[in-house]
Amino acid sequence: MSREKLLTYLQQFVSNDRIKLINEKIEHRTRYITLLVENIYQSHNASAILRTSDCFGVQDVYIVEKNNRFSANEEVALGAQQWLTVKTYPSSEGNTRQAIEELKQKGYRVVATALHKNAQPLENFDFKKGKVAFMLGTELTGLTEEALSLADEYVIIPMRGFTQSLNVSVAAGILLHFSTWRVLNSDIPWSLSEEEKLELKIQWLKKSIRHGDLIEQRYLSQFNASSQPR
Repeated sequence: MSREKLLTYLQQFVSNDRIKLINEKIEHRTRYITLLVENIYQSHNASAILRTSDCFGVQDVYIVEKNNRFSANEEVALGAQQWLTVKTYPSSEGNTRQAIEELKQKGYRVVATALHKNAQPLENFDFKKGKVAFMLGTELTGLTEEALSLADEYVIIPMRGFTQSLNVSVAAGILLHFSTWRVLNSDIPWSLSEEEKLELKIQWLKKSIRHGDLIEQRYLSQFNASSQPR
C-alpha cells in the first residue's frame, strides 16, 4: 500500500490550515541533534525538556529511567510529546548502556554535558563531525558514571557566576538553542529524508484527528479487502 495514498486519505479529516501547518513544521524538523536524558526526577523539568525539544525542532528524545520515572506535566509540556518521537528505557540493569549503544549504531556521537577534564566549551564544539546526541543527567548528581564512561565527547556550558550548575531543563534549552542555531545555519545536511517526512506527517495527522488510529485501521482494512483476488 502506498504511504502517500494513506497521507492523502488522512488529510481529508483535517482543515487546510492544519495541513499547511504540518507541512511548514516538517521542514524545520531534524534528527541531526537529539537528547538523551537520564533519571530526571521532577515532572516540570521532564515536561520542559519535551516542550523545548519540540520548540527547537528536535524530533527525537531518549529517556533513560533509573530510580526515577520520567513523568511529564501536561500543563508544562503543553502537548509537546504528541509531536515528538520519544523512546523510553524503563529502569533495568544496563539500560543506559543499551540506549547509548543504540544511538551509536544510528551514527550519533554521544556527548555528555558534564564537568569533565576533557570537556570543551559548547561554543567550541564541532557540529560538522556528525550527528550529536547530548546527554543530560538527574537534577542533583548529573549523569551516572556509566553514562560518563560511555560518552564519546564532553561539553560544558560556560558559567561566569558563583553558581556552577544550571537547572537541567535550562541546560537543555541552552544546548538546543545554540546547537540548532549553529546547525540550521550551516551547510550540514540536517533535514529529514523525504521518507522520514512522509511517515512523520502521517503520525502528526493521526494525532490531529479524533480516533486517528481507528481511521487508519479502517482505511487499511478497506484497502486490503479491495486488494484480495475475486
